[in-house]
Amino acid sequence: MRKTLVFASRNTKEILRDVLTLFFGVLFPVVILLLLSAINASIPKEAEMNLFDIENLVPGIAVFGFSFMSLFSATLVSKDRCTSFILRLFTSPLKSSQYIVGYTLPLLPMAIVQSVLCYIVALVLGLEFSANIILAIVANIPAMVLFIALGLLCGTLFNDKAVGGVCGALLTNLTAWLSGTWFDLKLVGGAFEKIANLLPFTHAVNAGRYALSGEYSLILPELLWVSAYAICILIIAVLVFSIRMKQDK
Repeated sequence: MRKTLVFASRNTKEILRDVLTLFFGVLFPVVILLLLSAINASIPKEAEMNLFDIENLVPGIAVFGFSFMSLFSATLVSKDRCTSFILRLFTSPLKSSQYIVGYTLPLLPMAIVQSVLCYIVALVLGLEFSANIILAIVANIPAMVLFIALGLLCGTLFNDKAVGGVCGALLTNLTAWLSGTWFDLKLVGGAFEKIANLLPFTHAVNAGRYALSGEYSLILPELLWVSAYAICILIIAVLVFSIRMKQDK
């Protein structure tokens, strides 16, 4: 465990060195929240259902922001793989699972800070303060792990140039379109809605919305769905990293 923590400490320093990316990753969802809230101010209040109301918007933006954590984690791993640093690491007694944990540990606090900032800004924009905000942030944790795991898997599979397209474009768009953040999936319906419900993104958003609105009995089924995806992708990331270790050696 000590060796994993030492490796995690190195990754923390590496993350903190890249101030611009860190700033962009943490604050960009806040910028989106501010822009959409400004748009919402011009929408007639008599609208029966408005996804841009702060109570509906902030859980979705919080989850959407985690897609930037995927890009961050993928870039971190791919850069290590594309340099001689990873070859030196492979001479250490760390196992592939310890490498993955060592990459994950520094990114979780970053994702938590991102989520907390979203809700702080939401309070400024009119969200009513309640203990449910804390519950909503806690409910985001499986989604944080999921997106970090996706980034680690992509970083293990692709080089540092390719991860920009996979995580920066593909995953971000999948999260945007299939999470229900920007529009109600039922409005599209059909195969699109079925596919979206099979993936974890909309369940992650729903968990945050149910937590924030106090619909406690509906949170767990959504979290189980997201957690199952997170665990499976973490396991796959460990297995793929193990294979890469053997190939690179």
